[in-house]
Amino acid sequence: MAARGNTFVAGSARLLQFLRNWTLPVAIFSGIVVYLLFAYIPQLDGAARFFGPIFDAVFPLFMIMILFVVFCKVDFHRLRLVHWHLWVSLFQLVFVFVLVVFTLLIHPSGKELVVAEALLCCVISPCAAAAPVVTQKLGGDLEQMTSYVFLSNFLAALLIPTAFPIIDSQAEIPFLVAFLQILRGVSIVLLLPMAMAYVVKHYFCRFHRWIVSINDLSFYTWALSLTIVSGVTVKSIVHSAAPALLLVVIALLGLLTCIVQYAVGRFVGHYTSTVTESGQGLGQKNTAFAVWVALTYLHPLATVGPGCYILWQNIINSVEIWHQRKLGLERHT
Repeated sequence: MAARGNTFVAGSARLLQFLRNWTLPVAIFSGIVVYLLFAYIPQLDGAARFFGPIFDAVFPLFMIMILFVVFCKVDFHRLRLVHWHLWVSLFQLVFVFVLVVFTLLIHPSGKELVVAEALLCCVISPCAAAAPVVTQKLGGDLEQMTSYVFLSNFLAALLIPTAFPIIDSQAEIPFLVAFLQILRGVSIVLLLPMAMAYVVKHYFCRFHRWIVSINDLSFYTWALSLTIVSGVTVKSIVHSAAPALLLVVIALLGLLTCIVQYAVGRFVGHYTSTVTESGQGLGQKNTAFAVWVALTYLHPLATVGPGCYILWQNIINSVEIWHQRKLGLERHT
């Protein structure tokens, strides 16, 4: 009995270590499997209809909670713009400019236009609100990353209503309306948890110390939200009426775009001693936001691009975290 108990404990320890090492891939895989189970087992149809609206409502709350925990650890006096913010923003502008000019030169239509729109969504999307979580875990500067998230969202609010009508003449976007609509979403997702964290940090010190003392709370909460996002991504692909070849092309181009943006960001970081921050800033995108703007202003199939991008970027994030842990440099969030 004792030997059996020891075997169980050892097995449980190995399982927990595996889950800790590969949290993000497990979250992605779990989201995909759960969606497929609910989608293809008729007996679960009722449960799928019941839980669908709940997941849609819960996801924004997850993001607010993640950022609240992150902002509880932020030194608000250190939030400022630094040199790498300028260079990473400049490269994002260059990528958007190149895509728009290339689209104007070749005048795509039909499937080609969908591919162009999908790629533009992957490039023009702002830095992910959860990027500070990964950056901190990789040993980067939390305050610099948080500052860039705000800058990146403001830049996206300027770029989207400017670039979308150029690349797609059917995208009727009044500049001021789109700008204010995007800023409103940014205010809810970013400013609300920041204000909550500021109040807790200064007026509820005991509760603040308790939040900060829980290791990796924001990281594992984010992983749980990633499970939901992965399921929603697969749902959009499964329900797509597009040919399989078109979906594969968009997915592979999304992978290439993801690798290029991470690589360019890290390249910029070599010159500013901010490899981690610059790489995450340019590579890790708010793809949920990108899916929303594609559904709102572009062809619905364009959502496949950012939908696949979220899988690619989190595979890269997982490898980065694994490598950091292997070197013994991983930090708690």
